[in-house]
Amino acid sequence: MNYSAGFTRSPGHFTDRITADGRDGWPVEAGRYRLVVSRACPWASRSLVVRRLLGLEDALSLAVADPVQDEGGWRFTLDPDGRDPVLGIRYLSEAYRARERDHAGGVSVPAVVDVPSGRLVTNDYHRITLDLATEWRALHRDGAPDLYPEALRDEIDERMESVYRDINNGVYRAGFAERQESYDAAYGRLFARLDQVSEHLSTRRYLVGDTITEADVRLFTTLVRFDAVYHGHFKCNRNKLTEDRVLWAYARDLFQTPGFGDTVDFDHIKRHYYQVHEDINPTRIVPRGPDPRGWLTPHHREELGGRPFGDGTPPPPPPAGEVARPLQEG
Repeated sequence: MNYSAGFTRSPGHFTDRITADGRDGWPVEAGRYRLVVSRACPWASRSLVVRRLLGLEDALSLAVADPVQDEGGWRFTLDPDGRDPVLGIRYLSEAYRARERDHAGGVSVPAVVDVPSGRLVTNDYHRITLDLATEWRALHRDGAPDLYPEALRDEIDERMESVYRDINNGVYRAGFAERQESYDAAYGRLFARLDQVSEHLSTRRYLVGDTITEADVRLFTTLVRFDAVYHGHFKCNRNKLTEDRVLWAYARDLFQTPGFGDTVDFDHIKRHYYQVHEDINPTRIVPRGPDPRGWLTPHHREELGGRPFGDGTPPPPPPAGEVARPLQEG
């Protein structure tokens, strides 16, 4: 990546799809695949939220990588003996090399791995969650929401594209800029889009329609990290999330909705950004704050109407082994 010319996010190199008809050679099948994530990563967090909302925990097992990579990349040091108990590997890169022996590119999360062969299937972070919502329908829980309703897809896609370009990726463009003009441009686009989204959400509970959609999931994973890392670490400091009345209430509404906040681990988030990005934070000191308890304060967004799950129901509590770190300061 040439940061001096402006931050560019690489697309997923492995873009096979897991589909109901198996047209790419990977049919939807309960228990066959393992989702590898880091709770620190906003792109991986999308898949964590969607998997929970749709009730796919039993159908798609979960591996959580250490938030702090070493020279070998994403590692499974959170598991006994430093190995993923299902895949039997120490590093996610081993699944990449099982798919492509001479793979020399990046190793990213989220990644879906075929358990029988140990081979990576896909790291296409844009497509994984959309396929979970559409191609995996036969394995959804009873009462699962429709996160990508066909009648609203054009509007959802439009919202997601602008949010991705200016907000999801915009914070990275600002944070990794190596020239003042690159930073200034990213900073300007970021806050112009946040202002536009804030105005849009001032009279409606969700981004598109009156229920949660994929668009909300994608915005949430950036907003939940904003004050903890992007405001200071990435110099996105015109204002904090907590200082925007609408966006702060919207983010709290989602955080308190089952399937969102119960996937968030602020410890993992802060340790990853502040300890891995040594070029930005050479001391690797992890800040103690901000106090996360504000995420549980009343938001009053229900006054705008809307039904989080439409005609469906909230997901049950997460499995015991997947409970994220409780909210605590420092």
